[in-house]
Amino acid sequence: MGDIKTFGVIGAGQMGNGIAQVAAAAGLDVIMNDIKAEFVENGMAVVTKNLNRSVDKGKLSAGDKDAVLARIKPSTDIKDMAAADMVVEAATENENLKFQIFKDLDAVCAEHVILATNTSSIPIGRIAAQTSRPDKVIGMHFMNPVPVMRLVEIIRGIATSDETFQTTWDLSEKFGKTPAQANDFPGFIANRILLPMINEAVYCLYHNVGKPADIDTVMKLGMNHPMGPLALADLIGLDTCLAIMETLYNGFKDSKYRPCPLLYKYVEAGWLGRKTGRGFYEY
Repeated sequence: MGDIKTFGVIGAGQMGNGIAQVAAAAGLDVIMNDIKAEFVENGMAVVTKNLNRSVDKGKLSAGDKDAVLARIKPSTDIKDMAAADMVVEAATENENLKFQIFKDLDAVCAEHVILATNTSSIPIGRIAAQTSRPDKVIGMHFMNPVPVMRLVEIIRGIATSDETFQTTWDLSEKFGKTPAQANDFPGFIANRILLPMINEAVYCLYHNVGKPADIDTVMKLGMNHPMGPLALADLIGLDTCLAIMETLYNGFKDSKYRPCPLLYKYVEAGWLGRKTGRGFYEY
């Protein structure tokens, strides 16, 4: 499989630009792709802002910042991924969209290239089945914000080879991250534990057990969480939380994963959290 020198990232949004930044900071040449030039430009602007902050804090020299930025090549054509040694997809959490991207990547990339997905809940095996290389498809689930959070959840599909797994594990460490291995079940490890907890906090609000601030205070001070579950849900996006809960519910057909009716109500009202200015809190 050889060394990964050129790393492709599909998606220049908050996850994609963060992944591109850590890959470029680790010395890789990065191709950051999205469907519109403005999306890629916005992604580059976020990376630049993050790096400028590091320079201001004295963690990075101006020369190093320029070198990192120079290693990121913007792209709006998926065919550019032909130059990549490995590609990670960080597009919206939409199954059909991801299926199409993997079909396209399978056609464009050399046959030895690993295709990873940053999905937080869609089964790896289902994505791998869209390609002619299921042994080279793997989950590489980064946490948000990517430059700050140390975890990468590495998810093996049923067909993922040991070689693919080892290369992805080693690359995560090269990025300065701490990898953890999960197998391909709905929600993997992170979201199978986190989202039912968030959903239960929403039920506490729904049943009027407590107000949002009190629910979050209990979890912050009582359980030593850096952030309360309702504030965290607003940060993640309530639509994303609902999508992951539905993946768990549909995947296991177990009533303990059923999304809280209040979560549906907020999403239907367009109260999606920080990104819309209103969720469990107002912003």
